[in-house]
Amino acid sequence: MGTPAPGARSYSFPKEEHLCRKKLIEELFGRGSSFGLYPLRLVWLPAPAPTQAPPQVLVSVSKRTFKRAVDRNYLKRLLREAYRLNKYRLVEAANGHPVAVLALIYSGKEKKPFTLIEKN
Repeated sequence: MGTPAPGARSYSFPKEEHLCRKKLIEELFGRGSSFGLYPLRLVWLPAPAPTQAPPQVLVSVSKRTFKRAVDRNYLKRLLREAYRLNKYRLVEAANGHPVAVLALIYSGKEKKPFTLIEKN
């Protein structure tokens, strides 16, 4: 495949952009800002300075609400795909973006269609 052509959008979501560090996750939920847009809740930590680098992202679906792992995995897959397709809006912001770490949390009680999740 190689590198994308200059000016071409990258719709990837590589492992380096996944948030896995427990210390960062605790900091995110301890001092992060949040807002909800049903059925999603977003929590983020600001970056020290505006950046063009993509933030590290955590995707979560409640085990209390969705007992079956199949349902949780399906919803997480939808969230990752919606983020992957719309990541360019954040990364290609004119003066950079202020987000260093981001959590996408599915807070709905029932499964919603992909179009609604992507729109929100």
